[in-house]
Amino acid sequence: MLIIPAIDLKDGKCVRLRQGRMDDDTVFDDSPVDVAQRWLDQGARRIHLVDLDGAFAGEPRNAEVVRRVCEISGDIPVQIGGGIRSLETAQAYIDAGVRYLIIGTLAVKAPDFVDGLCKNFPDHVIVGLDANDGFVATEGWAEASTVTAVSLAQRFEDVGVSAIVYTDIARDGMMQGVNTEATAALADAVNIPIIASGGVSNLADIESLGKQMHRGISGAIVGRALYEGSLNLADAQVMADSYAKAARSL
Repeated sequence: MLIIPAIDLKDGKCVRLRQGRMDDDTVFDDSPVDVAQRWLDQGARRIHLVDLDGAFAGEPRNAEVVRRVCEISGDIPVQIGGGIRSLETAQAYIDAGVRYLIIGTLAVKAPDFVDGLCKNFPDHVIVGLDANDGFVATEGWAEASTVTAVSLAQRFEDVGVSAIVYTDIARDGMMQGVNTEATAALADAVNIPIIASGGVSNLADIESLGKQMHRGISGAIVGRALYEGSLNLADAQVMADSYAKAARSL
C-alpha cells in the first residue's frame, strides 16, 4: 500500500482545503516544488498533485509547477487531477512527465471521455470519485450528482482504468479519520485498485486501511496530517509495507 503525499495547488502555492471549500484554505508553503522535494527526500514513492484552480476553471492553471515537480521526481510517479477536460491537456501532461491522469468531473459527465483516454494513454488513467454520502460530486466538489460512487466505479471496470481515488469529502482536510468502511466497500464492488483519500490523520488510520488491504485498497493519499506533523511519511510507509506483506501471505 502506497502512502502518497498530496500537494494541492492554488495560485501557485501549496495549500490544503477543508471539505473542498476554496474559501477555507491554509497555505502551507509558497513553493510546491520545495514541498515535493521534501516528500521525495523522505521516501515518497508517488506524488499526488491537484490543480485546484484548474478544477474550477476547467483547464490547467498550474501547469508549470506540475512540470517542475515531474522534473525533480525523476522515476518517482506523479499523478495529477484538476481541469483535465481534453485529450490535448492530457497529452501535455504526459509530455511534461506526469505518469497518471486523474479524471473526476468528466468521469461523471462524459464517461466516454475516460474510455478514450484509456485507449490513447493505456496504464496512465485514474478515475477520481469524490463523494458525499456515497454520491459523486463534480466541478471541484462544487456540484452534487445523483450518481453513486459504486455504480460509477463499476462503469469503468473493463476499460483499462489503473486505479480509483476515492475521497470522502466530508472528511477531507478535517483530520477526523479515514472512512475505511466505505473505501473497503467500494473495493469489494470492483476489481480496480482503490486509493483512499480524505481524513487520514495518524498511524491508526494507516493501520485501519492496512487491515483491509486484501480487499483491494492499494494506497492512501495523505495531506494535512503530513503538513501538521500528526503523521510521519516514513513511519506510515513502513506500517503500510508490513500490512502489504501480510496481505500477500493470505
